[in-house]
Order: sequence, then structure tokens, then C-alpha cells
Amino acid sequence: MVAVVGTRTPSSYGMEMTKKLCRELVGLGIVIVSGLAKGIDAVAHNAALAARGQTAAVLGCGIDRIYPIENKTLYWRIIAEGGVVLSEWPGEKLVPTDIFIMRNRIISGLCKVILVIEGSRRSGTLLTAKYALEQGREVLALPGELGKRGSEAPLILIKEGATPLTSIKDVLDALN
Repeated sequence: MVAVVGTRTPSSYGMEMTKKLCRELVGLGIVIVSGLAKGIDAVAHNAALAARGQTAAVLGCGIDRIYPIENKTLYWRIIAEGGVVLSEWPGEKLVPTDIFIMRNRIISGLCKVILVIEGSRRSGTLLTAKYALEQGREVLALPGELGKRGSEAPLILIKEGATPLTSIKDVLDALN
């Protein structure tokens, strides 16, 4: 399993690269894990399903609450197509934002490799990477254009030692 995480407001480049990477990964039998949020998460889940692959969505709320509601169809499609939707929270519990980000530790914990597509310097994406590093996971970050808000998190991670994500080969090398 490989986690794909990023901003809720992706650029066209971020969406394009997410689709490409997810298609290639599921073509190799790899399960895509993400958080069912708007943006990169939804793009990753949809790309995995479009390529007839498997995906797992980790919720930051109760298992019976679909959040954000815009992803209701995606939630049910993941289940219908043999994927997994999971949460550590019961029923329809809406988890406060400061606890909501805790689900990121589950996303990183399920995967050997975490792909960071885009994010700002104050994003949950950086928190997922932090959890991943604490758990001994590999973090790969997609280099972006300097000065772009969505490039901040990946560039910070690369500066701190994350592997630049330049091709599917980088992911396969991280997976050994």
C-alpha cells in the first residue's frame, strides 16, 4: 500500500501527477491509501478506481458520516468496487479539527511509502509526513514550482531529506 496525500486545493499539475502516479501504481497491484478529503485525496481515490485498482479511505470522522459530503458518491463507489473505508471513530461522530488530523497517523501507518503531492507550509500534509517519519516510513515529495503555495510542503520536506518524487521508479525503489 502507498499513501497519496496533498492539498484540498490542488493545481492542475498536482491533479495530473496524482492521476498518473496512481494509475501506474495500481497497474502494479499497489493499493492507494488516502483520506477521502477534497482535492488530492479524492483525485487519488478516483484515479485508483478508474484504473480498476484498489483504494482505502481513512476517515477523520465516524465511519457512518460522509465528510466532506461532496465525496458521498466516491465513498459508496470505493465500497462497491471492493475498496475499504475505515475510521477509528464510531457512528456519525464528527471529530474536532485538532483531533481530525490524527487520522493522518493511520494513513501513514498503513503504508511503507507516503507520496506528498502538494500542500502549504501549514497543511495536514506535513503532519502526515511527520507521522510517517516517526513510524519509519519513506516520504517522497513531488517537487513543485518555487513560489507556489502548493509547492511549499513538498519543498520543505525535500529540504529536510525527503526523496524527490520524479517518477514511478522512485516509488518502486522506496518499496524495494
